[in-house]
Amino acid sequence: MNLSKPDLTQHPPRSPRVQLGGFVHLPRLLDKARAKAARKNGEYNYDCGLDQHFLLFTGISAKALLAEVRKGRSDTQMLAWVRAHTKRTPSEIAAWSNWLRMHTPGRTAGHEWFGEEIERLAKGRDDVHGFFELLDLDDYVSFGGKG
Repeated sequence: MNLSKPDLTQHPPRSPRVQLGGFVHLPRLLDKARAKAARKNGEYNYDCGLDQHFLLFTGISAKALLAEVRKGRSDTQMLAWVRAHTKRTPSEIAAWSNWLRMHTPGRTAGHEWFGEEIERLAKGRDDVHGFFELLDLDDYVSFGGKG
């Protein structure tokens, strides 16, 4: 497995819970960007809704982040680049990460979709409450796990 050029047709990206520089989801976002650059993203979409939460919060464009990833930067180098391109403070990053960690659908249609996804992945589960839990479950089931 080459983690600097992840093949997301063979394994999922990192969990959105994994942090880099205090940012939850950033390692997953980098995995998806690297896979997109290598044309190995499979079913994973770079610049999806959750990615956009990060991009909007930091003020970084999807295009700029992907261009930097294509230079072959490490996680450490990408973190330095993100820090250089955002004005967010450590306390703002911590608060945002806590918010995203607990993020759930906000509208009735979103709740319906969320419930349908849980039923599709693991019928009868009642312990999946947020997007991070749903993504972890989806990744697990997508690669052969039984929900």
